[in-house]
Parts: sequence; structure tokens; C-alpha cells
Amino acid sequence: MAEEEFEPIIIAFCCNWCSYAGADLAGVSRLQYPPNLRIIRVMCSGMVHPNLVVDALTKGADGVVICGCHPGDCHYLEGNLKAENRKEAIELMLEDFGLEPERFRLEWVSASEGPAFAEMARSMTKTLRALGPSPYRV
Repeated sequence: MAEEEFEPIIIAFCCNWCSYAGADLAGVSRLQYPPNLRIIRVMCSGMVHPNLVVDALTKGADGVVICGCHPGDCHYLEGNLKAENRKEAIELMLEDFGLEPERFRLEWVSASEGPAFAEMARSMTKTLRALGPSPYRV
């Protein structure tokens, strides 16, 4: 019997105003992308604390992506810049936990970019399939 292909679990923190709407547009447009994403809607990408990313990865998720508005388009003015400033801290924490930096991404997706959201989901899934399961996966 052939071994099944590994299917990663990806947690996607999506801002309410842009990225979540972009994900919704991808869905209503019937764009094909892997069902590996588990979307968590947050009001702003800037409110995703680095501990949330690390907790997700150390509790079994294979990857995490934070999706926010493009710089200059944040509904809360500078929330996405706050998320961008936290990116380096998150990457350092991943290193401390022995996790590859490719397991985390920060992406900008607007409400009108359904195809970009679908491509991000395909790309992240492909990257994580190549990396294999998280060492913290039970």
C-alpha cells in the first residue's frame, strides 16, 4: 500500500477588512486552492501576538501565515506595520524552538485579491509539503 502524501495544517490569521474578504472572494469566485488553511479572522493583523504564532506551531500546526492589508491601507492606520515589526521577533522565536523560518509567512492581501489569496495558499502548502510535518505535530 502506497504511503499517503503528507497534508500540512496551516493556521491563517486574516484581518477582517482586507485578507478575510480576499479569502471570501477566492471562495465565491470558486478559485481552486488546497483545503489546508484554517482561517482565524482577527480585526487587524497587528493584534496577532508572536506568542499566538509560536503556540500554533508548537501545538501541531505545520505552518502559520498572518495576512493583513497592504501597507498604507490598514483600517486601523498602522496595524499592518505593527505586524511587520513583529515578524523578526517571530522568526527569532522559531529559531529558538528549532523550527524552519519557512513555516511562517506575513502576506499582504487586499479584499480584491482573491486570486492572490488562493496562490498564497497553494504556495504555502507546497512549501510545507516539502518541509514535512512539524516536529511538534502529534
